[in-house]
This record gives sequence, structure tokens and C-alpha cells, in this order.
Amino acid sequence: MFDSDVVDYFSRTHAMLVPVVFVPAIIGLLLVGLVNKHVGAAQAAALSVAGFVLWTLVEYWLHRLFFHWKPKARWGERMHFLVHGVHHTWPKDKYRLVMPPAVSISLFFAFLGLFVLLLGITWVWCFHAGFVAGYVNYDLTHYWLHHGQPRTERGRRLRRHHMRHHFRDDTQQFGVSFMFWDRVFGTMGTGAAQRGQESARAHRAV
Repeated sequence: MFDSDVVDYFSRTHAMLVPVVFVPAIIGLLLVGLVNKHVGAAQAAALSVAGFVLWTLVEYWLHRLFFHWKPKARWGERMHFLVHGVHHTWPKDKYRLVMPPAVSISLFFAFLGLFVLLLGITWVWCFHAGFVAGYVNYDLTHYWLHHGQPRTERGRRLRRHHMRHHFRDDTQQFGVSFMFWDRVFGTMGTGAAQRGQESARAHRAV
């Protein structure tokens, strides 16, 4: 990849391109649902929230199962490096935080097709709008955790959570925009477990 200036150029994507491409797509999806398919406002809101929540689960398992999957075949290490290892190697490179548009746009239509099969042609638009909004939130949060300065307690906890994944144990802490699924699936990491044990001991001592 790095031997070709062309391939290297098109593998580098600034995170701000994500809202530029997908916020208009989200608005378009909502308009199709509300105007063309006559979905009510309350139904549109419920579908969008459901899509957003589903994204948080997809985010967790995509990161855990695919981004950190290392096939034993000879091509496995290279595949892993191209998909996610490059980000772990250079975590401060702001141009290797998000998927190139060719990949993300392809996945946009792939998930849209899947949701059409599952939900039908009426409900899919608002649901997919919420799902894509979850993706935009994830990528911007990921960029912010690496290159921003969180000023809220939640932001600082989220940043510590993600940095532990990078620099302590990359088999834990797979949630990026939310830590909820790490708690559900037991991947909060030893640091969080140790703090929980210490808190429990302190509570018993009192």
C-alpha cells in the first residue's frame, strides 16, 4: 500500500469527510420516509432511535470480531493491518481513523439492502437514517477521542476506555462511542474489574 502513492493517497481519509458525505444522506433517508412513504413523526423517531441503537451493537461486534480478526493464513496479517492494524500502529495519524468513502459508501448500500429485506420498503428509510447517524457519531467520537480534549466526566472516561484498548490490552474495550456493550459482554478490561473489586472491598469495610 505504501509503495504506491496513488493507493496510499486514497487510503487516507479525514474524519470530517464523514459528516460531509453522510449527513445529507441521513436527511435524504428521513425525507423519503416522512414524505414519500408517509411515515408519522413518532414512528420515524422510534425507527431512527432503533437504528441508532442497532449501530452501537454493530460497532461493538464489528470492532471485536472483524477489525481484530487475524486469519492464520499467510494473507491474514496483511488483511488485519490494512483493515485496522494500521490505526493501532499509528493511532495519532488523523487520516487513518475512518474508512475511505469507497468502503463506507459501499457498506451504506449493503446495510440498506439488508434492512429492506428485514423491514420492508416503508419502514427502512427512517431506520437506516438512525443507523447511519450512529455511524457518523462513532467516527466523530473516535476522532475526538484521539485528537480532542474531553472536558466532561463521561468524555474523559470514554477516552480512558479507548486508550486502554490501544495501549494496554487490545482484546478488551471494543466499544468506542459507548461502553455499554463492553459491560454487557464482559470486555471492560482488567483495570475496570480491579476498580470494581477495590470498590466492593471498600464498601464491605465500611
